[in-house]
Amino acid sequence: QVQLVESGGGLVQAGGSLRLSCAASGSFLSINVMGWYRQAPGKQRELVATFTRGGITNYADSVKGRFTISRDNAKNTVYLQMNSLKLEDTDVYYCQSQVVRIGVALDYWGQGTQVTVSS
Repeated sequence: QVQLVESGGGLVQAGGSLRLSCAASGSFLSINVMGWYRQAPGKQRELVATFTRGGITNYADSVKGRFTISRDNAKNTVYLQMNSLKLEDTDVYYCQSQVVRIGVALDYWGQGTQVTVSS
């Protein structure tokens, strides 16, 4: 089985920063993609940032220039550095990983970590 454990969420004042972490563990051969998604109350889950095994990153337009995704392959961990946080960044943030097992690539999700930005 594969588990994704998220940490780093919390309450922060607008303009502040948080750093989210997500560590993957379990049985897999490699990780193709790790990334972050978010979901606000009453809205669908949206992509925030992704990081492929080949080093390609992708960001939502709303976070470009403010958020930075990084990846430590040795630790099977992905990070999201969030700076200049805005009220609209308040969401539950979910870690996502596509892992390779024998003959297949499968997507897994963490349980989410709450980020709340206050004025």
